[in-house]
Amino acid sequence: MARGKVQMRWIENPVHRQVTFCKRRMGLLKKAKELSVLCDADIGVIVFSPHGKIYELATNGNMQGLIERYKSNLPEAQVESNEQNIPLVIQQDVLLLRQEVDCFRIA
Repeated sequence: MARGKVQMRWIENPVHRQVTFCKRRMGLLKKAKELSVLCDADIGVIVFSPHGKIYELATNGNMQGLIERYKSNLPEAQVESNEQNIPLVIQQDVLLLRQEVDCFRIA
């Protein structure tokens, strides 16, 4: 027997909304764990409840380690770490010049 499609809209009843949040949160975390096991992926999930409570899952290690790994793999983070002390106007000029150089390399 197949389930019917759930209409995506805000749940007005606060009790039903809380029950749905708990069920969906657990389902999301379960799927993240399954994906991690099946595909050997490192996964981090952060969920903030309507009441401000934080739920997190880090499948390999801890959340702080995953966040640091994420930050180190961002190309912008590498550029920003080298240019932290340069004033904003100079950073914008450098960015424009880099874009011009990249245009010449492509042509």
